[in-house]
Amino acid sequence: MVAVALRCETGRGRPYATGLRADARRLMTLVGLAACELSIVIADDGFVHALNRTFRGKDRPTDVLSFSQLEQAHEVRVEEARPGRRRALVGWRAQAGPLVPAAGTALGDVVISVDTARRQARRLGVASAARMRTLLVHGLLHLLGYDHERSPADARRMFARERELAAALKRRTKPAPSARGDSRPRKRSKAPTGSQI
Repeated sequence: MVAVALRCETGRGRPYATGLRADARRLMTLVGLAACELSIVIADDGFVHALNRTFRGKDRPTDVLSFSQLEQAHEVRVEEARPGRRRALVGWRAQAGPLVPAAGTALGDVVISVDTARRQARRLGVASAARMRTLLVHGLLHLLGYDHERSPADARRMFARERELAAALKRRTKPAPSARGDSRPRKRSKAPTGSQI
């Protein structure tokens, strides 16, 4: 089972906890990291603001922060493959690309502001849970070495991967179609339930 630790620092995050934990497990399986560990914190704007000020020097709340344990462990990156060439492992401080953590590795912490996520969801016209899922994907990609602030090419690479993973998660969370081939709910019969002898 995928190891996902989730903590709510605000009561406003509790309604999203179960769904976000399930999304995280599916996401880690999708990216081939089911044997790794991930920590998620759902917090309010005040909590995230303090972290953003302390660790990034930005005196305002933000939607998601990532604190990678991979960088500190000097894990390896996979250099982006060029057509006709194999992927090569290179040192952490070298060229941009996703990290390759070993099984059992603690990836780090993703801290999501439920307040900012809910405001963004209203502005974008999406469900708050869907916005939280997108922020989870974004935060995990940061843990894995993606960085949209490094260059326009890195931003395109990260956001393309983010869209791909968010779409895959969304597909996996839709209800399965019924045996009739559609997703309409079946009418319940009036027959009693339980054993009939």
